[in-house]
Amino acid sequence: MKIPTQVQTAWVGGTTPLPPFAVEVTAASPPAGLTPALAGLWWDAKGDWTRAHESAQRDEGPDGSWVHAYLHRKEGDQDNAAYWYGRAAKPVCREPLDAEWISIVRGLLA
Repeated sequence: MKIPTQVQTAWVGGTTPLPPFAVEVTAASPPAGLTPALAGLWWDAKGDWTRAHESAQRDEGPDGSWVHAYLHRKEGDQDNAAYWYGRAAKPVCREPLDAEWISIVRGLLA
């Protein structure tokens, strides 16, 4: 089973176990029970930006807005990303995308 690079990097040597959705990226769809925000990150790890965006949009709260911001930053739309960071009450992220993905996963699982 292939684990996305951003997941491998974050958990190597760490004490936090891999979240189940991160190691199941080879499946056809996200594991049951994920929030729309986490499902968005799952689709992103799978490489499907469109489905990731659709999932993030289903969560109109701060979690979905945070993932939404990350996704627009990833596509290069910094103005749109800044808007969504504001909706999520998060500062605009300046760290590498892989590191931000991990930060969001950890934040949503906390």
